[in-house]
Amino acid sequence: MAAKTPRRGLRRDPQPLNRHVRLILTTGEPAGVGPDLALAAALQDWPCELVFAGDPAFLDVRARQLHCEVAATEWRPGFPPVPHRAGTLPVVAARLARQVEAGRPDVANARYVLDMLDLAADGCIGGRFDAMVTAPVQKSVINDAGIAFTGHTEYLAVRSGTPLPVMLLVAGTLRVALATTHLPLAEVPRRIRRDLLDNTLDVLDRGLQKAFRLSAPRILVCGLNPHAGEGGHLGREEIEIIGPAVAAARGRGLAVRGPMPADTAFTPAALAETDAVLAMYHDQGLPVIKHAGFGRAINVTLGLPFLRTSVDHGTALDLAATGCADPGSLFAAIDLARLQG
Repeated sequence: MAAKTPRRGLRRDPQPLNRHVRLILTTGEPAGVGPDLALAAALQDWPCELVFAGDPAFLDVRARQLHCEVAATEWRPGFPPVPHRAGTLPVVAARLARQVEAGRPDVANARYVLDMLDLAADGCIGGRFDAMVTAPVQKSVINDAGIAFTGHTEYLAVRSGTPLPVMLLVAGTLRVALATTHLPLAEVPRRIRRDLLDNTLDVLDRGLQKAFRLSAPRILVCGLNPHAGEGGHLGREEIEIIGPAVAAARGRGLAVRGPMPADTAFTPAALAETDAVLAMYHDQGLPVIKHAGFGRAINVTLGLPFLRTSVDHGTALDLAATGCADPGSLFAAIDLARLQG
């Protein structure tokens, strides 16, 4: 199956000898490719400990469907982290409400998906895990179950009591953060406020220093409007909100510039002098990342009390249990989490 795909992702200096981290990996929407990707990871050796959150009986069923030689075992805390060995599947158990049919999400299992996130978040907050890696979830199914859910970023922020999480997408050396995340486009201008940008820039600056070891990260801020407002003729957010926020950030010692038109910010010349771009909304930044590195890009949540990384794609329901899912993005997310956890 696709588990034989070589690991790809960001590389950093290896951890010191005898220093291993323990990662918790949530297996995501059970009817999608999340379980398949998790099994692909389980079939590889890793220089960190991997613990999987999910229903052990279900993961065994999916493993048989994919002809994977792996069997779930109960993970027991209280021991030092050890490197993962191919073919092992230590599991922190959450329980499905209903049997899973690949490709057909069931609202009855929505709570199961969130139970996995709760186990992982609480384990990270409690120090049992060094970082969290998440497989994709089906947001619509969770909402159809009557549970308000806009995404991992927002959910984990509430669970951990984080006032402002920042979504950062990474593809190689390209890093794009978002000032707003999962909003209708019509709501974005109302959310672009001075306090939001002040806090987002501070979280982004600290996160880049901690997760990527950048001593003075260079941040380029996009405008909201075409041509960054064209001097106020195409919108005044750049003059009244974004520009002052950039100036204030520079006054606090941050290496920030902008606002720059988005179609200029993502040119090679601008990116050559930039460690991260702050986009104002989801579809201003995501298309660039996915064009640059779909299948190997990573979603990182900054501002949480623990590191969380994730894949850059959805549940791919049509590929579930087929053996055709590409685990490259998940492998890259594991690589980043283990090196920074």
